[in-house]
Amino acid sequence: MPSARSSPASAQQFPAERRWARRKDARPGELLDAALDLFVDRGFAATRLEDVARHAGVSKGTLYLYYANKQELLEAVVRANLIPLIDAFAGEIRASGAPCAEQLRLFFAKWWDTVGATRYAGIAKLVVAESGNFPELARFFQQEVILPVMGVLGSIVRRGIALGEFREVDVEASVPLWMSPLVLRAIWEHSITPCCPPDFDIPIERFLQTHLSYVLRTLSREP
Repeated sequence: MPSARSSPASAQQFPAERRWARRKDARPGELLDAALDLFVDRGFAATRLEDVARHAGVSKGTLYLYYANKQELLEAVVRANLIPLIDAFAGEIRASGAPCAEQLRLFFAKWWDTVGATRYAGIAKLVVAESGNFPELARFFQQEVILPVMGVLGSIVRRGIALGEFREVDVEASVPLWMSPLVLRAIWEHSITPCCPPDFDIPIERFLQTHLSYVLRTLSREP
């Protein structure tokens, strides 16, 4: 029979094991946070897996237990960070009973708050900058991020047309036309703005309001 003294020692093992389990479970998230920091700061080509592992406080071998290569790691970063946020704000817009003009305002504001004003916009900059050398990144980003976002915007416009709130327009051509200024502004924030004098920058509230007014003027049924 085990002695009475062995019980406390055995009991002490369980908290350590539980701490280890929590640490192991946390590793994918820690790796993704580290990868996001380095991808946004350095770009895709210049980010090395060993640097991601070091930034996360693990070995490179540990990283490979979760992600086979850099492409898979970046895809995981997008799926864990961007896609849930986009799904959440899309659901909020769809669930609102507001007129379609107000839904457009909410869409532009929410997109900016969710993506444009955050470090996630750095991923868009990365894709634009490096798609020539890594076309598979562009295809992935298009399918997983760009098309779903444009689908939400398109659904608002189509609903407004169906309800008679908006006039008929070419929705397929208009949606990318209306998304482009937002994406460019987000990329601009991560590249040009830090190098320019403060008076060169247009406040984002003014930018979004002006953009919305142009879109609504295009959609207006009034002559």
